[in-house]
Amino acid sequence: MSVIYVWHQANNASTTQRDHNVTNICLANASIILESEILHGSVHVENGKIVDITSGVTVPAGATDMDGDYLSAGLVELHTDNLERHLKPRPGVRQPKLDAILAHDGELASTGITTVFDALRVGSVVSDNTESYEPYALETAETIARLIDSDNLRIDHHIHLRAEVCSETLTQELNDFGAAHGVGLLSLMDHTPGQRQFADTKQLERYLKGKHGMDDEQMQAHFLTLQAISQKHAEKHREDAIGFARQFGCILASHDDTTLGDVDMAIDAGCRIAEFPTTIAAAEKCDHHDIAVMMGAPNLMRGGSHSGNVSAIDLVEPGYLRILSSDYVPSTLLRAAVKMGQMIEDMARAMTTVTLAPARAVGLDDRGLIAEGLRADLVRFKLVDGTPIIRGVWSQGRQVA
Repeated sequence: MSVIYVWHQANNASTTQRDHNVTNICLANASIILESEILHGSVHVENGKIVDITSGVTVPAGATDMDGDYLSAGLVELHTDNLERHLKPRPGVRQPKLDAILAHDGELASTGITTVFDALRVGSVVSDNTESYEPYALETAETIARLIDSDNLRIDHHIHLRAEVCSETLTQELNDFGAAHGVGLLSLMDHTPGQRQFADTKQLERYLKGKHGMDDEQMQAHFLTLQAISQKHAEKHREDAIGFARQFGCILASHDDTTLGDVDMAIDAGCRIAEFPTTIAAAEKCDHHDIAVMMGAPNLMRGGSHSGNVSAIDLVEPGYLRILSSDYVPSTLLRAAVKMGQMIEDMARAMTTVTLAPARAVGLDDRGLIAEGLRADLVRFKLVDGTPIIRGVWSQGRQVA
């Protein structure tokens, strides 16, 4: 199924995006998704914050009639590399960073995402240009910061550094970042062939053949190069990344935990989030140690991992799945939460996986829930044949989609 986006343009786009005083609104006759229930009523917003929630179907004078549509807290996305798709839409093609960020920002707003941790890779391979790795994170983060300072983004952007330990430049790239860059989240990634996500290299082989046109000989040479790089640098890179996170107060996330030993490493590092564990055993142990398990929304929509790893659906019933991420398809985030809600017959609980749970996992206590005093980040949608149709998105009370 697919999401249909209906844009409701404000009378003056520059006013709705930049004038923080024009945020006094009332959204009435809505099915308001709260933390553990759905309330039919109205949400009152003043100066970008929720000031009152009332029950009933009355539509006060000057209010916007929601026609009974769902009204949810804005979606919180912790791991998306969607920006990379805009920066590099085709092999060998580069878009200006400003253009890419603005397009990415608008796309996310249209899908109901109001808070995003833009996942930027740090750690490149410069001795083997097979996959055209190159440093880009610092300049991208600084461009995002300038757009934030000039109030030219629709939604709230934060920085997530994807620290690739199987690389040659991770420490150097991390050293270029400092406290002023406001890195909020750092994930420890290791894509060495033969372990974690690529424990079975057949999926990686299929990917490399399809995207980069490698033949078997080229692929094996590439594997050997990466394995040699990992053996030489991975341990120190991991230590440096953990040290960086502790120095600058970043939330740490593990990535693609597969074995119980992988989870032990995450525990020792102090990880609070486990991104995309590839086995039920790893997910179970993470949950037992209160490491929030994040799974991909595309995985849940397909009913299985594109890499042949554990299905997100298999982690729903035992309660291991706490957070959903759109990963590489922003439009799947709301769809997956709705699908989960239909599966467990509890829309309020399912929606916490894309609102409250991710917000709390990274310490953002001012959002993720429709409640008095919190940010008025809101998404209006209705269901048609089980498919969510977005009809409005607000960031701090300002309509952005």
